[in-house]
Amino acid sequence: MEFNNAERANGEETNQIEQNKVRIMRAHVEREDPSVKDVDDLMIRRFLRARELDIEKASALLLKYLSWRRSSLPNGFISPSEIPNELAQNKLFMQGVDKKNHPIVVVFGAKHKPYKGHMEEFKRFVAFTLERICERMPPGQEKFVAIADIEGWGYTNSDIRGYLAALSILQDCYPERLAKLFIVHVPYIFMTAWKVVYPFIDSKTRKKINFVESKKLKSTLLEDIDESQLPDIYGGRLPLVPIQDC
Repeated sequence: MEFNNAERANGEETNQIEQNKVRIMRAHVEREDPSVKDVDDLMIRRFLRARELDIEKASALLLKYLSWRRSSLPNGFISPSEIPNELAQNKLFMQGVDKKNHPIVVVFGAKHKPYKGHMEEFKRFVAFTLERICERMPPGQEKFVAIADIEGWGYTNSDIRGYLAALSILQDCYPERLAKLFIVHVPYIFMTAWKVVYPFIDSKTRKKINFVESKKLKSTLLEDIDESQLPDIYGGRLPLVPIQDC
């Protein structure tokens, strides 16, 4: 009981510290960009947590995000009509939630095939996807779980520039949104690309990445996802739904 009380007291103290820093950071950033008035406290808290509650660093990251959003999402959203080639690859799906109520996203690496001049559309696709995920967050939830299925991946799917661009958007523009990433059905050849990308993954994100052995795939996923919410391709009961149809 004493341990629980101490734990609760520490949690309340941490929350109070965060709340105070959110207020300070809001005032600081509003002087630079008045549009911060439209940003809720939860977003400011996510940027703070992404920078270990360092107000100066978190403020710089938030200002960078707001600038990016104005140029990349001038209408406040991205229409499917702006990313036809990416959607045609039918590589990203969404359905169900894990045991902590995080929405589940599944991406198939072998369906991603870079084409000439694809980078700008691909970046719009990444933003479109993350916006859709955030829209489908259950009340009180801020994070999602992703399953990256690499089965059949080969050099024709390799897109280091694209991977780094996606990583940058996730880490810099949607910090503290990823709860966990399961990487499954990994062919040995994929590790060549992984070694190039890995140094650019920040320490917080690295801790959320789990490579899953194929023979333990279903049992590992079931530790976090109930069978009723697990995608049917992994032995669960839910069919996958393309992200654009969510």
